[in-house]
Amino acid sequence: MVENKKKRTETFASIFGDEPDDIVEESKDNTGTTMLNIDDLIPFENHPFKLYEGARLDDMVESIKNFGIIVPIVVRKKDDKYQILSGHNRANSAKIVGISEVPAIIKENLTEEEATLIVTETNLMQRSFADLLHSERATVIATRHNAMKKQGVRTDLLNEIEKLSKAPNTQDTLTSCPMGTKLDTKQEIGAEYNLSSRSVARYLRINKLSDQLKALVDEGKVAMRAGVDLSYLSNDNQEMIEAIISENTFKVDIKKAASLRIYDKNGQLTWDTAKAIISGEINKKEKKPKGIKIQPKIISKYFSPEEDKKDIESIIEKALELYFNKIKDVEVIIEEEEECEQI
Repeated sequence: MVENKKKRTETFASIFGDEPDDIVEESKDNTGTTMLNIDDLIPFENHPFKLYEGARLDDMVESIKNFGIIVPIVVRKKDDKYQILSGHNRANSAKIVGISEVPAIIKENLTEEEATLIVTETNLMQRSFADLLHSERATVIATRHNAMKKQGVRTDLLNEIEKLSKAPNTQDTLTSCPMGTKLDTKQEIGAEYNLSSRSVARYLRINKLSDQLKALVDEGKVAMRAGVDLSYLSNDNQEMIEAIISENTFKVDIKKAASLRIYDKNGQLTWDTAKAIISGEINKKEKKPKGIKIQPKIISKYFSPEEDKKDIESIIEKALELYFNKIKDVEVIIEEEEECEQI
């Protein structure tokens, strides 16, 4: 009996590193893909990207109806099913069309970090970063940041995905977290996605929110900067805040979030206190701060006698805002340094 030899070919799977030497038992065609029953597919756990809707979904359904699935989906074996890493929208459209089998590339021996990286990077190949929701951007940035600083992530996986996505300015070695390079990592990620290092730091904080609070950020019920403050709350208190917002259709701005963070840090955040802050009642009850007079010698040190009073007040207000924002940014940097040292 003549042995049936399988010839390895360059396929879409090559972007995820070399294919394993073991031949998967499912039947493959001569392109290296495997036909899988669509009922055997399951989504990636906590898939961070929303499926296509509206015209974009209609276009994909029509394309698959006319031409089939041209680019194979990418999966990994999960018990007796196959978990989708790349191709959730293709699989969803195929179900709508009524296709029973889809072409797939089966990946093996992936760590959770590598699997998540495939999910995020392949999604970015299909849609603009600017089109993503805040929670989706946070997932992309956090996944890339983690890959760039964490030991043991396969550099061949990162490099091959990077080449296909055609994203510039990726460093050659992405497996270390040396002291003194953490800011460079945020700057590099920021350059890739056209964001400032400060914005990258904020998205890293947004990724620490509960899924429910992330959804509220996407909906605009929690301001982006407010979400940064809420990310420092305990998991239980984040759950409580989400419940209060959803039950009462409240919105949370930066000022309310800062107050919640202070009460949480001091161990004083209860349901009643949180509700009073979010509803605005607590600010009404609080006494207004006493008026403070600035000594003339301090004024004369920074302003000329001809300076208008309103201009002076405006400059002082901007200086104070810059000062307190700087404090928050330093807190974010310190926490990220501590996290990196623990890896």
